[in-house]
Amino acid sequence: MNSFFSSVLPPPEDPVLSVYFASRDDPSPVKLNLSGGSYRTEEGKPLVLEVVRKAEQQLANDMSRNKEYLPLDGLADFNNLSAKLILGADSPALEEDRVVTIQCLSGTGSLRVGAEFLAKHHQERVIFVSNPTWGNHPLIFNLAGLSVEVYRYYDPKTRGLDFKGMLEDLSAAPSGAIVVLQACAHNPTGVDPTLDQWEQIRKLVRSKSLLPFFDNAYQGFASGSLDIDAKAVRMFVADGGECFIAQSFSKNMGLYGERIGALTIVCTSKDVARNVHSQVLLVVRPMYLSPPIHGASIVTTILKNSDMYKDWTIELKGMVSRIVSMRQQLYEALQARGTPGDWSNIIKQIGMFSFTGLNEKQIRFIAKEYHIYMTYDGRISMAGLSSKTVLIQLADAIHAAITQIA
Repeated sequence: MNSFFSSVLPPPEDPVLSVYFASRDDPSPVKLNLSGGSYRTEEGKPLVLEVVRKAEQQLANDMSRNKEYLPLDGLADFNNLSAKLILGADSPALEEDRVVTIQCLSGTGSLRVGAEFLAKHHQERVIFVSNPTWGNHPLIFNLAGLSVEVYRYYDPKTRGLDFKGMLEDLSAAPSGAIVVLQACAHNPTGVDPTLDQWEQIRKLVRSKSLLPFFDNAYQGFASGSLDIDAKAVRMFVADGGECFIAQSFSKNMGLYGERIGALTIVCTSKDVARNVHSQVLLVVRPMYLSPPIHGASIVTTILKNSDMYKDWTIELKGMVSRIVSMRQQLYEALQARGTPGDWSNIIKQIGMFSFTGLNEKQIRFIAKEYHIYMTYDGRISMAGLSSKTVLIQLADAIHAAITQIA
C-alpha cells in the first residue's frame, strides 16, 4: 500500500541527538554521556531537591486543590513571583505596572512564544544570536519566521570572550534588530561578560535601538546567587528600556520534566503592557491553550514560603559548589598527567558547561575508545561528572586524545 508520506525524507543528522543515540546504544557498562544539560549527583543519578519533595508533599495534602484548566497566561502567583525573582522585588518596572509575565513551557516554550509575538508585531525581523549559541536557538527563531544572524562571542584562541568582535558585530546590526543575550552561564561556552562589559553592551544596545531578548535558563546556577546572576538583566531594566526575558526553572530547581518557565516582557508604559499582554495571549491560545499546573504550583509554593525559599537557595548553592569542585578536579587531573596545553579555561568558565577546545576527531576518538560522549563542538556538562569519572575516565580520555590525535 502506498503511503501518504512516501515523499518524506530522513532529516539531516542532528549533532546533539546523534550523540545521545550513540550513547544510548553503547552497551559498555562504563559509558558516560556528558552531552546533556541535566545535573547529576556524585552517584550519577538525577537529583530531586529536598525542597521540591517537601513542596509536592504539601500540595498533595491540600485537598482543596483541583485539576481545572489554568488561564491562558498561567498561574497568577507563579507569574508575579517569577517576575520578582529575575527583576527584583523592588524593580521600578514592576512598581509602574509595565511588566507582562506569562507562564510558558519552560525556557524553550518561553523563547518560542516570544519569537512568535515578535515575528508578528516587531518591525525588524532579524534576530542575532551569539556564535556559538545553544543549538535550539536558530531552530526556534527560524520556525517562528525570524531571520537568524550571528555575532562573534567566543574566541577559540583564548577560550574566552571575543568582546571586541561582539561589539563590532552588534554595532553593525540594523536598528531595531533583536539580540539574544544569555543572562548568565552561557551555553555552550561557560563564558560570561564581566559587569563592566555588560554595561558597555547595554549602552551599545540602547544607542543602536536594538531589542534585547534574554535567555535566563541558569539563574543561580552560575554564581550560586540568584541576585548576582540577575544583575545583567536588571541593568537593562533599570534604564527604562524594553526587553524580553525567557525564564526556566529546569536547572535551578531541577524541574526538567515539569517544563516550567515564564516569558516576561518589560514595556515602556502600563498602557503598552496591557496591549502586549492581550496579543501574547493570542499567540498562546492556538499553540497550547493552557499551561500545565503542577510545575507552576511547585515553584509558587517554594517562592511564597520564606523557609522553603531559604532551603532552595542552600540546595542551589550546593549544586553549584559541586560543579565548581568538578572543574577544579578535572583541571588538577590534567595538570597531574602533564596534558599538553593550557586548561585554565576549565576553572575560569562558569555554569553547567565547559568548552574544552577538543576537536571533532578527538571527540570521536574519546567516544570510541573511552565510551565518553560529548557534543562535537567540545562542550561537556560539568554537572554530569563525579569525582570518580573525572579522575579516572575523563582526564585519561582527554590526555589520550590530546597526545594521540592531532
